[in-house]
Amino acid sequence: MKLEPIVGRYAEIDMQNRKHRLYFEESGKGIPLLCLHTAGSDGRQYRAVLNDPQVTQHFRVVAFDMPWHGKSSPPAGWEKEDYRLTTDSYTELIMTVARELGLVSPTLRPVVMGCSIGGRIVLNLALKHARELRALIGLQSAAYVERYYDAGWLDHAEVHGGRACGGLAYGLMSPLSPQEHRWETVWHYMQGGPGVFTGDLYFYQIEGDIRERIGAIDTRLCPLYLLTGEYDYSASPRDTEAAAARIPGAKVTIMKGLGHFPMSENPEAFLACLRPVLEEIRAS
Repeated sequence: MKLEPIVGRYAEIDMQNRKHRLYFEESGKGIPLLCLHTAGSDGRQYRAVLNDPQVTQHFRVVAFDMPWHGKSSPPAGWEKEDYRLTTDSYTELIMTVARELGLVSPTLRPVVMGCSIGGRIVLNLALKHARELRALIGLQSAAYVERYYDAGWLDHAEVHGGRACGGLAYGLMSPLSPQEHRWETVWHYMQGGPGVFTGDLYFYQIEGDIRERIGAIDTRLCPLYLLTGEYDYSASPRDTEAAAARIPGAKVTIMKGLGHFPMSENPEAFLACLRPVLEEIRAS
């Protein structure tokens, strides 16, 4: 038997005048590294980062499941509403979790890393909370993504939502990523609650358009690193480079052989790209 160093816990947190029971996992010590999962999935996507001794030697890695996702339950009364993620609610969630878990304080600034919807929200964090953060890492970041399919099919009475979400996720991954990790990524997507993926995409494809504001990001206040897999057609390398071109000082890495879920579909290849970024952040 091999025990992993990851520790999982629940936290009761008040957000938006509602009580939430939030699940999070952590490993390591040092500079806080808060990880944001993709739409419709959960913090298991960061299992390789949480288990990497080269990362956890210097960073306290924390990955939480957003409300409605993974092991985090929706708030009481969820059955009377439709879940929809917005820029404001997402930003408040991240900063509340960071403060409640002691990752940010007057003397402590965390690194925040997010993928897909997480890669989008780090751009808003760069605008709104740069002085509270040490650095931001956007995986598959784009200022806007055109809707190229009808998201309604992901939560339709005549469609198996889990299989539909899993099929969409599979198509976004690189054909070069190991089958074992690609199918584990699909499995996480197949377990999502009804309408949760669609509710996340409301932010990603409709409400969270940040194209008109990203030029105001000041990387002198908070360094911004953008890492994008070359096989992603949702937030493509071209989309990431277009965003970076409007943000002076943003640093871009196009990750060869990776797709939309780099940290879970090919963990070793992703870590090889991430470690130098974290070392640069630590050294600075």
